[in-house]
Amino acid sequence: MTQPAIDDRNADQIAYWNGPAGRHWTDRQQLQDVVLGPVSEVLIDRATVKTGETIIDVGCGCGATSFDLVKEVGRTGRVIGVDISEPMLGRARELAPAGAPVEFVLADATVHPFAPANADLLFSRFGVMFFAQPSDSFANMRKALRPNGRLAFACWRTPRDNPWMMLGLQEAYKHVPKLPEMKPEDPGPFSFASEDRVRRILGEAGFTAIGMERIDLLLDIATGRGLEAAIETTLAIGPTSRALENQPPDKIEATTQSLRAALAAHQKGDTVPLGGSIWIVTAANGR
Repeated sequence: MTQPAIDDRNADQIAYWNGPAGRHWTDRQQLQDVVLGPVSEVLIDRATVKTGETIIDVGCGCGATSFDLVKEVGRTGRVIGVDISEPMLGRARELAPAGAPVEFVLADATVHPFAPANADLLFSRFGVMFFAQPSDSFANMRKALRPNGRLAFACWRTPRDNPWMMLGLQEAYKHVPKLPEMKPEDPGPFSFASEDRVRRILGEAGFTAIGMERIDLLLDIATGRGLEAAIETTLAIGPTSRALENQPPDKIEATTQSLRAALAAHQKGDTVPLGGSIWIVTAANGR
């Protein structure tokens, strides 16, 4: 496969999502789609997708949101899933329904030469927080929009607002060293937590009518399969997984036991719902 042009400032994130992170997400694709299903539902609702539209799904991963969008646009529409992770796009192509109006493109959205004024909607579920210079990235993506086009994406609010990701890390830190501290604007899941920053980035990129809605959710990290499944999810994905990389077995076991006790306090039957908090961001093309 021909490698796409990349912005060198995004090189670390590209390596990350083509390395262990991309493989972990690919391996757990079906389960993670279930966990994040409530986010997709509210985001698609706020995006007001219409039959026949052309949509670019930025950071589409293994394709779950792209397939949801296909159902909304119908046979007369088109969905273009864009991601920099070859493992995840490979899974998306495997899962694509035969004949569906969807294609998947390996690309760095910061520099990819999108067809100009071709899309009705730029859409993303957690795919836009990893750019090194996001105003440049959004400015490039905006070129793909028709004059009356629009933007809709979901991003995480603060770590404190997202115990579904942070509870496991807190338990891990009882047994292993802390990860290097990230600055609030470093590329990563929480880099768009600040409403002021998001509004500034989109304004610099040429978007107007920017709206931000806080949505608080409960995410079942057990996916209806009980406590042990919740532990498995926490250990396999996200910051807890990174904190435990290359740690000795006794540290991992100690973390697992701490995590079991912490998650048990939230268990409700076969589910383990934990809080998640997002921004739903919408904007209009400023042209």
